[in-house]
Amino acid sequence: MINILKKEISSFFNSLVGYLAIALFLLVSGLLSWIFPSSAIIDGGYATLETFFSLAPYLLIFLVPAVSMRSLAAEKSEGTFDLLFSRPNSLYQIVAGKYLGIIFIAILAVLPTFMYAVSIYFLANPIGNMDIGATLGSYLGLLFLVLTYAAIGIFCSSLTKNAVVAFLLAVFAIFFAYYGFGAMSDLFFVESSASFIKDLGIQSHYDSISRGVLITGDVVYFLSVAALFILFSIGHLGRHFRKRIKTWSCYAAALIIYFCINNRFLTRHLGRLDLTEDQRFSLNEATKNVLRDLQEPVHISIFLDGDLPNGFHQLQQAAIYMASDLKSYAGDKLDFTVIDPLEGSQEEQQSFTDALVSRGIYPTNLSVKTDRGLTQKLIFPTAVIRTAEQEIPINLLQQKQGISPEEAINNSIQNLAYAFTAGLKKVNAQESSFIGFTEGHGEPDDLALYDAMQSLSADGYQVGRVNLDSVTYASLDQLKLLFIVKPTQAFKESHKYKIDYFVKHGGRVLWAIDQIDASLDHLQQNGSQPLVGRSLNLDDQLFLYGVRLNYNILADLNCGQIPITVGNIAGQAQIELAPWYFFPVLTPTSAHPLVRNLDGIRTEFIGTLDTVASAKIKKDIILTSSPFARIWNAPAPISLQIVEEEPDPKKFNSGTLPVAALLQGEFPYLFENRSAPTDIQQPVDLSNIHQESKMLVVADADWLINQVNSKDQSPYPLGWDRYTEQQFANKAFLQNAVDYLLNDESLIGLRNREVKLRLLDGQKVKEQKLSWQLLNVLAPIILLSIFALAQQLLRKRKYGRVKA
Repeated sequence: MINILKKEISSFFNSLVGYLAIALFLLVSGLLSWIFPSSAIIDGGYATLETFFSLAPYLLIFLVPAVSMRSLAAEKSEGTFDLLFSRPNSLYQIVAGKYLGIIFIAILAVLPTFMYAVSIYFLANPIGNMDIGATLGSYLGLLFLVLTYAAIGIFCSSLTKNAVVAFLLAVFAIFFAYYGFGAMSDLFFVESSASFIKDLGIQSHYDSISRGVLITGDVVYFLSVAALFILFSIGHLGRHFRKRIKTWSCYAAALIIYFCINNRFLTRHLGRLDLTEDQRFSLNEATKNVLRDLQEPVHISIFLDGDLPNGFHQLQQAAIYMASDLKSYAGDKLDFTVIDPLEGSQEEQQSFTDALVSRGIYPTNLSVKTDRGLTQKLIFPTAVIRTAEQEIPINLLQQKQGISPEEAINNSIQNLAYAFTAGLKKVNAQESSFIGFTEGHGEPDDLALYDAMQSLSADGYQVGRVNLDSVTYASLDQLKLLFIVKPTQAFKESHKYKIDYFVKHGGRVLWAIDQIDASLDHLQQNGSQPLVGRSLNLDDQLFLYGVRLNYNILADLNCGQIPITVGNIAGQAQIELAPWYFFPVLTPTSAHPLVRNLDGIRTEFIGTLDTVASAKIKKDIILTSSPFARIWNAPAPISLQIVEEEPDPKKFNSGTLPVAALLQGEFPYLFENRSAPTDIQQPVDLSNIHQESKMLVVADADWLINQVNSKDQSPYPLGWDRYTEQQFANKAFLQNAVDYLLNDESLIGLRNREVKLRLLDGQKVKEQKLSWQLLNVLAPIILLSIFALAQQLLRKRKYGRVKA
């Protein structure tokens, strides 16, 4: 077998055609990976070889058949196969020697492409900022691809005496094995049948390894396919030496064994090794628990497809990889599709867009650089998780002011595990959690809270109003979360008693309280307003829970804008937008997963708070002002004239001030060692109840209130500023808060997932682009030429000496 291996290698490299085939492979891969703008790694901006590893399977479809076409076909056409067989060589040894020779030659052809990895290593910012583990894993995927392609190629070569026919047969067979089964699976409407057909193909198994994830089931697949075609080759070559029934029996047994060892129910639970440095393709235990608990089939639709900018292509790939990982663990309970919502005619695009907007899925308008300048493109960075009964939209894009587009995309990729897991948990919930908004204390009406309540309803919760006068203990026991939003009238002692009852039984509370009565409408009508504290009768209860809301408001240089009249021309008022320091925009700086990577949160007349020592209660400051803020204490007046004054930096230097706190633990209750209020008909002994609870306290309520269109009284989306036409992260903050308050910390902890941002050095690429392109296109071919020249000189020297 070793002699046959040597003969195969030497005969290939003794021919100019062999070197030409490898040179063409390296030239085409270099041009596609480094020169052509649509696929050039250096133009993508990311320190990854993903483009090359997505192109390599198609390039190998031509290289491997070019290497294997003469292995057996030429031996039979030249009559040397019988000579080989007459020697003490078994069919197994002949085929194995030829097969190993093909693999060796193909690996030698791929080796010069390591130059690409070295180049990316030095082009990364900083140098070395590339995922070496993922790159090595991807090259391992190419090795398994070569093993499979070579087996198919040698089988095709065994079928004919004509090398050209063997080449064409191998190209067709390999292409069909790689791509054809996946394309055929799209024709099946039954998910189990489609998955079965797709798993027969090479592509679905290569995709995992090419991104650096080594799954035992995929390794078993590649080795079993290679072994199957080697067996077919031996069986076909030896068909004249054994009975036909024996040959076909061997074939049948091999196929049965193949399907048994590649059974999806067996391979799904085999080992899995994530070779990436940051383990970005590993599922958290919280995600696995959610997948294990799936009760009915779930479908995920990802609306990211078509001609996408490179950054969004990265997000698309990450979303597809996440959905694939979820499917690989959940099996038949989960499937996904990728949809281009802007495909088809303009009418079809508009119809699809309207359907998405009606479901609360809004597009992002991007400015994309092209050869003709900037063009506007709509992107729907959204996925929808649905079952037969409900659907949950999830936002895939995490935008944040002050960061680069690449950082925003990377933050979005980090958030995918949380977004998908939270969505799956919601659609899988057997019973919807009840969420109540209090009423009866002058709280905002349903129109002002429309988007907050509607968003929670869309997330699968049962949302309604709670009147603390009439609510019963039984109703409170069913309630999971209580919102107390912008009350303007005092709470009765009986109301506070029921809140104590709710909290002591594990109920969660979100407090959004305005301690100061301040209104922009009042200011616009009167020009000024004194700051008056509200008497809500909640201070003692909140103090006992561990927080104190101060009677003040913040003025922050990081703020929103309001329209003001700056003059009058021809009887027309001239209106401009001016910064309004009392509408702070809170930029989260805390590493807490509840606010991690969130964009700015718009507030109005927000106050400050302090935490108070309270046993058994953990306190975390979630949101703070910017360092450039100052405090207005009641009863100081405020005036619209402030917008005309230049802010004094000496006054706006308070440092960061706390405005929102998360409390969790075993809360005390206000009526401990006190008699219940007189209007409580059936007092309950709460002293023996020790359930833990959570609260979020925000010293502002307007972040939860959507603005309303004055023309038709329609609500704007939560966090939308009608003055600046800017969307803030209020809704995302609300959804994260509800997820954190109602679910275990392991779920929201997925937001702490770290994926390292790996970019190319833009300055180096700009200055040295041509040099790196020429290096990676020409250097592999030069190395091949040096090898060819050395091999020919050695051969000439060896055989020339024999001749002399």
